[in-house]
Amino acid sequence: MSIAVKICGLGDAAGIGAAITGGARFIGFVFYPPSPRAVTPDRAASLLASVPPDVTKVGLFVDADDSAIAAALVAPLDLMQLHGAETPERVAAVKRRFGLPVMKAISIAAAGDVAAARAYDGVADWLLFDAKPPRDLAGALPGGNGLAFDWRWLGAEKWTTPWMLSGGLTADNLGEAVAITHASHVDVSSGVESRPGHKDPAKIAAFLAAATAIAAPSR
Repeated sequence: MSIAVKICGLGDAAGIGAAITGGARFIGFVFYPPSPRAVTPDRAASLLASVPPDVTKVGLFVDADDSAIAAALVAPLDLMQLHGAETPERVAAVKRRFGLPVMKAISIAAAGDVAAARAYDGVADWLLFDAKPPRDLAGALPGGNGLAFDWRWLGAEKWTTPWMLSGGLTADNLGEAVAITHASHVDVSSGVESRPGHKDPAKIAAFLAAATAIAAPSR
């Protein structure tokens, strides 16, 4: 089985078409207005009308309140991604309130940051490991900054919750990232863009081709 890919931050039919044609298992929409990848709930709902049911539709939220999440659910989402400072208690509350599985993003800037995920293991339905941007990075977002962390920090870890690797991935470095971390699921956004917020169908196709060529590790 090949690596499962999530293409995040989609905003147009061309990008979605490339993701589906290339075999993406997950597609993501950003409901965080400061992001250049943000879409409205109505826009996401329109774009999702053509997505096959076997592709998991993910909505990304950053410290959103219940009203903001409820408004976004006009789009038929399958999974909610919480990419802010949400506590394990908030993750559990969101699951109860909306009846959808939740993915919790963990920001990594040092080896010790990986340990923060332990509080969510078994609470969230998925974990996602992403690079924490440095404080002096102008215009930094909670994710999608094109930065990678040291993949060796994940290489020996075991989790009961399924997880994804994110942060600075491209078609060129995907093989190395998987070899070091043993990830079977990966998430990409800036690595398949021509500029922030503009997905490049050719880069999406290349990334998915690279993932297809890699056998998913057994853990």
